[in-house]
Amino acid sequence: MLRLSPFLASSPPPSSSSLSFSANCHVSSSAQSTLQQAHQRSSEMVALEYADLNLSYNLDMGHLRIRQHVNPLSASFSVPAQVPDWNHVFADPMLPLMVDIGCGSGRFLMWLAKRTPKKRNFLGLEIRERIVKRAETWAKDLALNNIHFMFANATISFKQLVESYPGPLVLVSILCPDPHFKKRHHKRRVLQKPLVGAIVDNLMPGGQVFVQSDVLQVALDMRNQFDEVEALKHIDVSNPAMLCDSEGWLLSNPMGIRTEREIHAELEGSMFFYMFNYNSKPHIFLLECLPMNFSWRFLDDNSINVYKSN
Repeated sequence: MLRLSPFLASSPPPSSSSLSFSANCHVSSSAQSTLQQAHQRSSEMVALEYADLNLSYNLDMGHLRIRQHVNPLSASFSVPAQVPDWNHVFADPMLPLMVDIGCGSGRFLMWLAKRTPKKRNFLGLEIRERIVKRAETWAKDLALNNIHFMFANATISFKQLVESYPGPLVLVSILCPDPHFKKRHHKRRVLQKPLVGAIVDNLMPGGQVFVQSDVLQVALDMRNQFDEVEALKHIDVSNPAMLCDSEGWLLSNPMGIRTEREIHAELEGSMFFYMFNYNSKPHIFLLECLPMNFSWRFLDDNSINVYKSN
């Protein structure tokens, strides 16, 4: 309930319309100030988390506002992305590939790419073209030759992109996707059955899927869809070091760094839900994901090419 300060006896009471306008302006101004402070604090925390990337924040993004949420069903997003020349975008296109669906600014992927040169390739798919261009500029400034960003609707383009990649697909992440809360908008959510099928069909044996969200309904929706796939098992089944709560959610982010959305949400007091699955199909080599440091160890590197060639 809005509480107004008492009027001074020497001042004539304002009309109801002016009172309402004054109160609304005060609340709006106060809320705006609080939001600005929270945004500033959040931006500072993100910059601190990714400080070692030393990114330029003075890139010209133009005068158009970047939308936080878009409708992936729009006609403008229905055209499949063109398959790139993998030999052109990666120094070694045979390296194991991680795909981040909805990569946002790309900081998360760049942080990982910087730590695994000549060992992993990283592909970021993002439906907002303007921030893809900025991510490409950042990656170029960092001289990273094991990362590539694409403007693409993953629901439509993921399958043809990963099927054309010459190396193995070892990890797919979907981190804090747009929630699209209204039931009639659930069909806009990025994870639909065709995408689940494309991920599972192309994920190599032992490969992994990592999803997270601060919205329980969204996290459950993603978890339930992957749980329907018999070949996918929760990571704690094979790796007891990946600790989970009583409902099967990981107790912490195993990737070694927080995403930007995590930082924002934690400042707001939100809770996060993490789920790691792995492809339990019989495989010809062992793939281990070590908790908290994002480091895979292939016991037989040559078997990667054997798997892909089959």
